[in-house]
Amino acid sequence: MDAIKKLEMECLKDDIPEFNVGDDLDVHVRIVEGEKERIQVFKGTCIGRKGSGVRETFTVRRIVAGEGVERVFPLHSPKVASITVSRPGKVRRAKLYYLRDRVGKATRVKERRIK
Repeated sequence: MDAIKKLEMECLKDDIPEFNVGDDLDVHVRIVEGEKERIQVFKGTCIGRKGSGVRETFTVRRIVAGEGVERVFPLHSPKVASITVSRPGKVRRAKLYYLRDRVGKATRVKERRIK
């Protein structure tokens, strides 16, 4: 069991910014097309975090052409190049699944002021 923990500790990333549920994120994802590799940015609101350690994931939701799109990203995956917090959000719950039923301006989250 100790060998598994040691292996997991080696796979953890150390350049992950601190972000919470409700924050607007820019997730830079590595995409392989044939032999070429490029980075695509997925911008949206973090609606949930789950797990711990190597298995930790977070869900990002955005609206594309009037349709809601959600993606679940493993936090320590090599496919995730970087994460930047574009706007911190102020929410009072751990999962924002209620945003799935909202449309338009009702999907906005208040901004958290950093002092």
